[in-house]
Amino acid sequence: MVRSLWTAATGMNGQQSNLDAISHNLSNVNTTGYKQQRVEFEDLLYQNIKLAGTPATEDTVTPVGIQQGSGVKLAATQRIFTQGSLQNTGVDTDLAVVGDGFFRVQQYDGSYAYTRDGSFKIDMNGQLVNSNGLRVMPEVIMPEGFDIHSLAISDDGRVTVKIFGQDDPVDVAQLELYRFPNNAGLESVGDNLYKVTNASGEAVAGRPGFDGFGVTKHKFVEMSNVSVVNEM
Repeated sequence: MVRSLWTAATGMNGQQSNLDAISHNLSNVNTTGYKQQRVEFEDLLYQNIKLAGTPATEDTVTPVGIQQGSGVKLAATQRIFTQGSLQNTGVDTDLAVVGDGFFRVQQYDGSYAYTRDGSFKIDMNGQLVNSNGLRVMPEVIMPEGFDIHSLAISDDGRVTVKIFGQDDPVDVAQLELYRFPNNAGLESVGDNLYKVTNASGEAVAGRPGFDGFGVTKHKFVEMSNVSVVNEM
């Protein structure tokens, strides 16, 4: 009886973890660049009461055995990095990645983090930053006297802008994207950011649209890849 209660309790704990993940997904259904989280389970050890192949008679063996399971355990929580839908915002500093790759930002301690959230801004220094003021890397710094409405970012990440009083655009920067041997090994640290781990492997930089990297779509953002119907 006690064993049955314990086994049932492991199932309840597992389902609670699953519900927590579903709730987290649903609460972020409108979060830019959010990636769905999935819970994975493993069964616990078994008690072998009778092994398969145990002699039944002198000439026969039992075709199946008897095993009693002891429940379930949480094995992993995994991010699903499928492409989210694109939303046309019309905002001059918004960017979306279509395909493989992450934007890189520099945190306040100097370390790097990676994101699919391209809802960027221009700060007081004319620098491209994310919603929390973290600088996009490599740096994108607007020239003095630039016209924000002339900002153009091509599919291959070339950033150009016009300066008031001039007809021809000037080159500002070349964006880079970053990818990993194992996206699922990235550590989620909040604020739509991921950090490198031993499991993810080191970041590999590349130009958008080349060598298997995705392209950048100007004035679009990538929405969450959570399906409300599937979560329910």
